[in-house]
Amino acid sequence: METVRTIFTHTYPYPHEHSRHAVIAVILGCVFFISSDNMHTLVLKLDSNVKWWSMYACLLGFFYFFSSPFIGKTITPSYSNFSRWYVAWILVAALYHLPSFQSMGVDMRMNLSLFLTIFLSSVLFLLVFHFVFIGLWYIGLVARVAGRRPAILTILQNCAVISIACCVFYSHCGNLAIIREKTLERRNWSWFPRWNKDENFSWLAKFVRVYEFKDQVCKSWFAPVGSASDYPFLSKWVIYGELTCSGGSCEESPDEISPIYSLWATFIGLYIANYVVERSTGWALTHPVSQNESERLKKKQMRPEFLDMVPWYSGTSADLFKTVFDLMVSVTLFVGRFDMRMMQAAMSRVEDGAKQDDLLYDQFSERDELWFDFMADTGDGGNSSYSVARLLAQPLLRVRNKDSLITLPRANLLLIGGDLAYPNPSSYNYESRLFRPFEYALQPPIWYNEEHVAVNKPELPPGVPTLKQYDGPQCFLIPGNHDWFDGLQTFMRYICHKSWLGGWFMPQKKSYFALQLPKGWWVFGLDLALHCDIDDYQFKFFSELIKDKVGDYDSVIIMTHEPSWLLDWYWNMVTGKNISHLIRDHLNGRCKVRIAGDLHHYMRHSFVPLEKPVYVQHLLVNGCGGAFLHPTHVFRNFKYLYGTPYDSKASYPSFHDSSRIALGNILKFRKKNWQFDFIGGIIYFILAFSVFPQCKLDHILQDDTFSGNVKTFFATIWDIFIYMLGHSYVSPAAVFFLLVAAITFVPSKVSRKRKVLIGVLHVSAHLSAALILMLLLELGIDTCIRHKLLATSGYHTLYEWYRSVESEHFPDRTGLRARIEQWTFGLYPACIKYLMSAFDVPEVMAVTRNNICKNGMDSISRGGAVIYYASVFLYFWVFSTPIVSLVFGSYLYICINWLHIHFDEAFSSLRIANYKSFTRFHITSKGDLEVFTLAVDKVPKAWTLDPGWEGESKLPQSHSYRRKFPSKWRSVSPQQDPVSTVRIVDHFVVEQTVKPEDASVNRAVAH
Repeated sequence: METVRTIFTHTYPYPHEHSRHAVIAVILGCVFFISSDNMHTLVLKLDSNVKWWSMYACLLGFFYFFSSPFIGKTITPSYSNFSRWYVAWILVAALYHLPSFQSMGVDMRMNLSLFLTIFLSSVLFLLVFHFVFIGLWYIGLVARVAGRRPAILTILQNCAVISIACCVFYSHCGNLAIIREKTLERRNWSWFPRWNKDENFSWLAKFVRVYEFKDQVCKSWFAPVGSASDYPFLSKWVIYGELTCSGGSCEESPDEISPIYSLWATFIGLYIANYVVERSTGWALTHPVSQNESERLKKKQMRPEFLDMVPWYSGTSADLFKTVFDLMVSVTLFVGRFDMRMMQAAMSRVEDGAKQDDLLYDQFSERDELWFDFMADTGDGGNSSYSVARLLAQPLLRVRNKDSLITLPRANLLLIGGDLAYPNPSSYNYESRLFRPFEYALQPPIWYNEEHVAVNKPELPPGVPTLKQYDGPQCFLIPGNHDWFDGLQTFMRYICHKSWLGGWFMPQKKSYFALQLPKGWWVFGLDLALHCDIDDYQFKFFSELIKDKVGDYDSVIIMTHEPSWLLDWYWNMVTGKNISHLIRDHLNGRCKVRIAGDLHHYMRHSFVPLEKPVYVQHLLVNGCGGAFLHPTHVFRNFKYLYGTPYDSKASYPSFHDSSRIALGNILKFRKKNWQFDFIGGIIYFILAFSVFPQCKLDHILQDDTFSGNVKTFFATIWDIFIYMLGHSYVSPAAVFFLLVAAITFVPSKVSRKRKVLIGVLHVSAHLSAALILMLLLELGIDTCIRHKLLATSGYHTLYEWYRSVESEHFPDRTGLRARIEQWTFGLYPACIKYLMSAFDVPEVMAVTRNNICKNGMDSISRGGAVIYYASVFLYFWVFSTPIVSLVFGSYLYICINWLHIHFDEAFSSLRIANYKSFTRFHITSKGDLEVFTLAVDKVPKAWTLDPGWEGESKLPQSHSYRRKFPSKWRSVSPQQDPVSTVRIVDHFVVEQTVKPEDASVNRAVAH
């Protein structure tokens, strides 16, 4: 009964697997029919058409590189599907004009025209069927489930499969009207040698004569269903087959129904029958599973809703254009004019900065020891951000430290160092890229309301009277430069006026803060905004705090978003004067550690002991919280800060790995940044626009030697370049603007002369590539014209050819086509005509090119010129997009590894989600600060529901941080889960400053 109930309460979406099975059947049929030809004849045909097959290889190579980013995966934006259809369209349009398929016995023109005719007819027929079926549902003649509208893509997919199947059958069996013999005697099946007693069985012989088996399949298995006289009602509504003879005389007018028509009608009938049965009765033609099994499969197929890494080189992303706009507004409006930090200071309730409760927090100060974490630059890809958040949420982490296995408990405090969401601080990005991964890792309380605005913070959970008595994890955050792109509005709304980041409690009220920790340790969280420095109000607060509350032997950790020590050295500039003044003149040696993000890697520099005073002992950068990876090898030569020498003690990834990863710009730039096509293809076309067409190319490739051909080819390129500079306007203007952009793109740390040199070389590479591609395309067209493959007819070559052979191969005894044309008011042939003309793009290009070469550009109208350049662009874009990505990726690789510039641009292009880390600090009972940096080399891409989390009881009054399994998702492969692969990449200890009296006591004890 459960199975019956499941069938009649069927909820599976239509269609089922029949479309995919049909695709597989069609592919297998193609393989069978192609392999059925005699192998020896096939090899001879290949050998006699080497030149044309070479052109095929070149053409298919370009199309493969164009479509390679979309092979094997589905990309969410519609550009991916557009590119697939675009490639299929213009590739077929090019292939059917080349001769090798005709010499191999496959007429591409017939197959293409037949496909388009059947496809259009099938679409129209099924649309009419669906309108009728929905009309029957509307008047109540069929079941209510029929009212659901069918998916248009499903109809198109089925029509494409039907059309391809009919074309494959026609290519190898034709449209023959077979006159059958009346005898029913048993035949001698010669294609089964084992059944023939007079022949020896041989697998080789059977393979060589497989074409006999193919003929038998065509004549018997897929023979027409009969003659039109057998179906009087349909005699005027069918297509007839070609006449052939079988052992006797032939009739003048074949009465046999076309086998193509029979096959098409069979497929259409199956589609309609399947649709009617499912929509009318709810009966599933596939075998349904039980209800329990269905629930289990649904849970197994559940996936988190994670976003991909931000495509920084996308030419179609509205989010990135908004980011650029916000940045321009922020720099223009907020830098030097309006500062949210000033407003925060003005809204403070107390004048005395050192006593402000909304800036100073001491709830941890009385503990005997404390664990706290630091991470930064989260909110990019969902997989990477969740991997780090999952590690932060675990009650215990067991990791190996050298030869021992240690256990690290979850931190009581989480510090996040800015850049909470990329690429801009919109509400959508904060919710999707920041809050969602953290809520999956550690759920907020059950009473948490996403829309709630925290007015009087801290809003403590029920039953917790004070902040000191709350034993759950807490979180404090500072904004980064990306958070300031909207003037800090989103940060204030989501951080300062909300109380929960997942299961982490946020008591923070302002964008900067001070935390008093146990054993004399402090954390100063500074807000640098877009100024790379703290403002006067922050300086006043922290300087008074140091004077009034920070002891002479206390230790301070300063947290900023940007690591000014590295960036100032790299850019050869000086920023953060207020911070430097605070560290050197107010803290005066009490700053033990500086931590920052912004650079998405991990590096630690420790001071070299000298007699001179040391203002900061350790400099830590850890921006591996979820954003794309940054290189480490470009910062390897940093040595000094405030006159103190430093050594590089740890880097993640290593300098060698960082340099090796940069190679991905050459190999993977387009795969990672396929949306860059929109910009790159248009730029290359404009660069070569003025030199289309090239009419005199007979001298190229006429030399007897390969070196001579190469020399002639590049000499022609140089002549084209000189002509372009002297006789055209569009392309030289494009070169000029591209040169200005390329020089501006070079980082400012490079001298002016080197910037110009790098820009000129960069543009020269792109211009050379564009002209080479232009000449290759023109050579291909010119070769086809000289061999009478193009420019032989006109703008409707395919349609005119099809109409000339249609009556011969598909006889129309009853005038069905004329009646359909009359009933559709001429739309029937017109639609097919213009649909076929879309596949005559090469012919249009060649005909117009000939007119221009003979009579000049003035001989064609403005509309004709638009049609010509549009047809050229369709193919030139496919050729240019892989090359522009290769040239630009090579430029980034050379710059990052040889010149050590473009560290941001060269690694944001790779969108690397791996190499993620965070730093866990431990203030011991002795007062020392133990530091562990934990890292995951490879981030999982596939997640599944954690059975431990699912099976654990979730009482309304219990907090998620008390659970043994706090995170909802784990890796599909347990061996690749971050909890299993996390490792320690750096470990050191910062000793507490010893007070004089403590030192005296220690010496007395020692004596």
